[in-house]
Amino acid sequence: MAALAGRIKSERDGARLVVSLGGRWGIDEADRLDGELRRLAPGPAKAVSIDIAGVEALDTAAALVLYRARKRLRADGHAAEFARARPELSALLDLIEANDAPVECRAPREPPLRAIVAHVGRATIEALDNGLKMLSFFGLTMTTLARAAIRPWRIRGTALVGHMEQAGLDAVPIVALISFLIGVVLAYQGADQLAKFGAEIFVVNLVGISVLREIGILLTAIVIAGRSGSAFTAAIGSMKVREEIDAMRTLGLDPIEVLVLPRLLALIVTLPLLAFFADAMGLLGGGLMAWISLGIGPAQFIERLGDAVPMWSFWVGIIKAPVFAFLIAMVGCYEGFQVSGSAESVGRHTTKAVVEAIFLVIVVDAAFSILFAYLGV
Repeated sequence: MAALAGRIKSERDGARLVVSLGGRWGIDEADRLDGELRRLAPGPAKAVSIDIAGVEALDTAAALVLYRARKRLRADGHAAEFARARPELSALLDLIEANDAPVECRAPREPPLRAIVAHVGRATIEALDNGLKMLSFFGLTMTTLARAAIRPWRIRGTALVGHMEQAGLDAVPIVALISFLIGVVLAYQGADQLAKFGAEIFVVNLVGISVLREIGILLTAIVIAGRSGSAFTAAIGSMKVREEIDAMRTLGLDPIEVLVLPRLLALIVTLPLLAFFADAMGLLGGGLMAWISLGIGPAQFIERLGDAVPMWSFWVGIIKAPVFAFLIAMVGCYEGFQVSGSAESVGRHTTKAVVEAIFLVIVVDAAFSILFAYLGV
């Protein structure tokens, strides 16, 4: 049987390359023979003669290999022809050439309902996987935080103060402006509706409770998530792309301790202060609008505020602030560590960090509302 296997022999005849074929050319030999034909090097030869007189048997698969070899040689600029072909071999090769017509292959269309279900399934699995990874990052961060509490001298004070300035002090103007305008809007809209019932004085209750319990801290957290959370992701992600984090590990430094802890602690310290400032600006805006539109003077506004709004309304908002700060910092740093290889990845994970942080803040705020209602606070 070995003597009947397909074989290829090539030799030069002046400016022509003669390729002599022999043996049985079948489907079981097609892959090997195709590889040998691809390795042919005609070089400067202008003409290539493929002598198939010695081929004892030829099936369709092997004939397709021969036809493609001739087509490839012609595409490379060589005049390639079959020589001394028996009628049955020539007929088979002509049949394959006659059916060499390009066919446009279209991918089968997936039914819309199946595509929707598949997309939802993939998104669910990806969300679960992302949740498990974030939980692992949370555990690693808490372990590092506990270790830093035992050895506080390992916390980098310079980095901590720098991040407090960037995440807290630099955010004061935008937080103040938004909170002031929201206070103005709440007072104006509330006065417009309460005036229909002759209860304009209750606009103080509306502004005080809504700003202190919900609006002040929630808007502040959303602003910080979009401003500082994204900055955390972009900074750590850029370091990941430049392989600075790998270099940090090579030097024996813990990236969580160096990069995450200062940002986390800075946000936990500054967000309650920003929330207090946002509450003050929201009440200022509401009081100003109540004075302009309803004639409720500052003294009357403050007196009514003290009578109508319990102190717990203020503390409810302040209690939420460290929790929101922790979530924003965790998500921002986590997404920064997920960046891989390119600037496009930095942008994608920065967007994810903002969306995830705002989503978690709103979910946790809803949970706080249910808890405080259950406790009667």
